Amino acid sequence: MTMASGASYDFIIIGGGTTGLVLAARLSEDPSQRILVLEAGSDFSENPGVRTPSLWATLQGGEADWDFRSKSQTALDGREIPLNQGKALGGSTVTNALVFVPPVPSVIDSWEALGNRGWNWDTFYPYYAKSYTSPPADKSFEKALGIDGWSAKSNPAHGPVRLSFPGNPSHPVRKAWADTFKSIGHYMPQDPLLKASVGSFSNLATIDPANNERVDSATAYYNPIKSRKNLQVLTNATVQKIIFEGTEQSPRASGVVYESQTGATETVTCSKEVILAAGALQSPKILELSGVGNLELLEKHGIRPILNLPGVGENLQDHMLYTTSFAAVDDLETLDALQRQEPAAIEQATKEYATSRTGALANLGIYAYAYLPVIEHFSEQGRNTLSKLLTENRPSASDDPDQARAYAYYEVAEKALLDPSEPSAAYFCFTGKTYAQSAEDTKCITLTAIHSQPLSRGSVHIASKESSSAPVIDPNYLSNPIDLEIYAHHVLYIETIAASAPLSSLLKQPITHSAPSADITDLEAAKESIRKSAVSMWHYGGTCAMLPKEKNGVVDTELRVYGVANLRVVDASAIPLISTANLQSTVYAFAERAADIVKEAWKLE
Repeated sequence: MTMASGASYDFIIIGGGTTGLVLAARLSEDPSQRILVLEAGSDFSENPGVRTPSLWATLQGGEADWDFRSKSQTALDGREIPLNQGKALGGSTVTNALVFVPPVPSVIDSWEALGNRGWNWDTFYPYYAKSYTSPPADKSFEKALGIDGWSAKSNPAHGPVRLSFPGNPSHPVRKAWADTFKSIGHYMPQDPLLKASVGSFSNLATIDPANNERVDSATAYYNPIKSRKNLQVLTNATVQKIIFEGTEQSPRASGVVYESQTGATETVTCSKEVILAAGALQSPKILELSGVGNLELLEKHGIRPILNLPGVGENLQDHMLYTTSFAAVDDLETLDALQRQEPAAIEQATKEYATSRTGALANLGIYAYAYLPVIEHFSEQGRNTLSKLLTENRPSASDDPDQARAYAYYEVAEKALLDPSEPSAAYFCFTGKTYAQSAEDTKCITLTAIHSQPLSRGSVHIASKESSSAPVIDPNYLSNPIDLEIYAHHVLYIETIAASAPLSSLLKQPITHSAPSADITDLEAAKESIRKSAVSMWHYGGTCAMLPKEKNGVVDTELRVYGVANLRVVDASAIPLISTANLQSTVYAFAERAADIVKEAWKLE
């Protein structure tokens, strides 16, 4: 389909990332519909750095990354935090760490509790299953994979995203991790993708088991159907604004202005909808540049207001990441030598991957996860301390939209934090050292804590009326005092995990931290270490939240922008509460459900 500038389509999708390409694939199933996708990044489908699993970290700060930075974070010793987001056909599925893990069902149920009727685990789970294909596990490897204890393994999912257990199936870290958490009493008893709970599990990754290459939304959803005559995807096409028609009281989206690869300004129109799928850091920016957002902000930057919608760009959520590396035993298989770029390690890894698609380059180094509450809060004293903390920081109920939203989120978090069967952090292990190279001839295992239930909320807004300007991003990390208290407990618990058998048998004894300053012995030391070294997990969401308008929501339960016709938001910005850990699986499922919503609204095939 050779159309584009000046042409009219049925649907224009802004953003060819995770959700945009799912929508494109599903909507173009109806041959009568003309679909245009505008993606600001390039197509990296043939890039070896993208296709090769262990090279994911090399993509950060490169051509496939928007490479944003946060504002200075007061609670993190004034640090500006790197914020990566995929700038590529396929979006962040091209640049992420490939981990594919689900949330616990209560997170999705909380979407409904926040005021989104019909959005709960029972209605949402089928869309997870629609998006991925679960790998068959060779029975001879079940014990080594740490899944021999699963009571339920039969996963019927057969979707476009092909998954596998990453790396060497007989690597000892998986079994050691599983046996350690069994001894602690927190082993997940079934396939987490069927129903996750508190406990440990061996994670899957978006690595095709057929060739050990990355699977992203471009390879999974777009490439198999790219020859469809009714679908056009333009890369290096940067959207400047959405066009509106109609009256001042009833505006409707009718098209898009974008800058083409040649630098020319082009205009395209649509007869049905503009669907915004540019991600949690970019979708608010495009709405504001188009005149939809907080009236004061729009007037400040000289943008003609279309609609005063104060929730745009607010409610930014993200997971924080804290890592501690420990010296590993000498005979453990790790990625340290490859990370140090030792010539012999590079030669061996390159040869193995080229000849058999195995070895270090086929391995992302992340084998196992665990979802946990704060263990100390199980005791009567711990529960009383937690209750006191929650009471002291409870927001007041109010009709003010910001306060109403904060109170609704607090109620969800309070319920989860007081329930020992609900996790407030996710842990994973990495066979190597993160964010720095290990010393020569040494090996490491890194244990990581992710803060799953943050109450702190930030914002992302335009810096100017120029579409080329990066947005101003303020995650406002740890601004809610509850967050630092809860997270410090989890960071301190890393030490307990490392000292627990049999995982401890993979570490040198006595246990040695790769950096002496990482040896944390109490909560205050944990808090100080978090302030100095915690970073973003790049799991942004909530900035165009699906919430009732009286809670400063931006879209309704059909993902339609309040007050504007023919405009939806379908990406992580619309997700009202981010997942337990990595967002990738939830964003795919969200896009699948959104596609059905759009198709039903327009009676499409």
